[in-house]
Amino acid sequence: MGTVAGLCLLSALGAGCGKKDGASPAAANEWKVGAYLSLSGAETQFGKDTQEGTELAVEEINAKGGVKGKKVRVIFEDDKSNPQEATNKVLQLINRDKVVALLGEVASSRSKAGGIVANKNKVPMITPSSTNPDVTKVGPFVFRVCFTDDVQGQMGARFIKEKLGKNKVAVLYASDDLYSSGLANEFKSEAKKLGLNVVAEKSFLKSETNFTTYLNEIKSAEPEAIYAPVYYNAMVPIARQAKAAGLAGSMFVGGDGWHADSLVHDAGEEMEGAYFTNHFSPDMPAPLSQAFVKKYVEKFKREPSALAAQGYDAAMLLFDAMGRAKGDTPEAIRDAIAETKDFQGATGAITINADRNADKPIVIVQIKGKKFTYFDTVSTK
Repeated sequence: MGTVAGLCLLSALGAGCGKKDGASPAAANEWKVGAYLSLSGAETQFGKDTQEGTELAVEEINAKGGVKGKKVRVIFEDDKSNPQEATNKVLQLINRDKVVALLGEVASSRSKAGGIVANKNKVPMITPSSTNPDVTKVGPFVFRVCFTDDVQGQMGARFIKEKLGKNKVAVLYASDDLYSSGLANEFKSEAKKLGLNVVAEKSFLKSETNFTTYLNEIKSAEPEAIYAPVYYNAMVPIARQAKAAGLAGSMFVGGDGWHADSLVHDAGEEMEGAYFTNHFSPDMPAPLSQAFVKKYVEKFKREPSALAAQGYDAAMLLFDAMGRAKGDTPEAIRDAIAETKDFQGATGAITINADRNADKPIVIVQIKGKKFTYFDTVSTK
C-alpha cells in the first residue's frame, strides 16, 4: 500500500506501529474509539442498527461534556460481514487510527477474529451482541454486554418446557455458523437434562436457501415446538417454506438473531405467535429502556431493535469505564471495564463477571401482529 498504515497491516497480529512506548492513544482533545461492524453483506441490518445505537450514545455523552472533559469520536469501519475483513479493520483501527478502545462485532465469528487482534495488541474491546462463549475466551482484553449462548440455550429449553408446556421438540440450525451451531448445542444439552424429547435435528449450511426437505422431515416427526437459533436472514425463507409445509409459525422458538425489522416485515404473518430469547424489546416497561426508546425514535424515526439497544449499552458502558479509569491508556480502561458492577443500561442492569461476560436477565419476545412484543423477563440465576 506504500503507507505506514498499510505496512502495519502486513504484520497481521503484531503490536501497533508508530506508537511510542507508554504514550496514550487518546488525543489531546478527544478520545478515539474504533467500531467494526457489518455495514454491508449478509448481516447489514444488525450492523447498521448497532451503529445507530452507538451514534446515539456518542451524541448523548458529548452533549454532557464528553469523558474527563474530552469529546468522544467513534471511527466506524465496515467489515462486510466477513471474519477476515473484521481482522483487517481492527488492525486498521489500532495501527492507523490509534484508538483507545474498540466496539464490535455483532456476529460471534467476527468478534472472535477481531478479538484475537485486539487482545494481542492490548486494546480493550466490547462486543455488543456476540453470544458465543468462545468470544471472550480469547483473552483478558475482550468483553461483552450481552448474555452468552450457554445461558440463552438453556433458557430457550426451559421456556419450551416450563412456560409452553411442550415436550416434543425439533432443532433446525446452521452447522457452519458459530452462533447457530453453538446455541443449538447448548439447547440440546439442556433439553436432555429437562427430559425434553428431541424428535428431529436438522442442520444446514449458511449458503442454503431451500429448507423444504428439512421442514418436511421435521413435520413427519410431529414435534410440538421447533427450536431455530438462526439469523433473521435465514429465518425469513424458513418461515415462508414452513407455512407452505403446514407448520405454524407459533411452533417456532428462536434466539436473539431473529431481532431485525426485516423478519417481521418479510415474514411477520408466517411467524405469528413465535417466541425468542432476546436482550431487549422496545415495549419493555423499565424506565431506562423507555427513555432510550424515546431518544432513539426522536433521532431515527423508528423503534430500536435489540441490536441498537446493545450498541448503545456497549458504548455507554465503555464511556463510563473510561471516566472511571485510573489513566487514559487502553490498559487502564480495560481494568475499569472489568470492574463494572450494576451498570444501568437500556437493556437492564449489567455486571461484568470474572469471565468478562455480562450477568443480566433475559427478555422473552413474541411476534404478534407483525410486531415484536414484550412477553416476559426471566432471571438467569
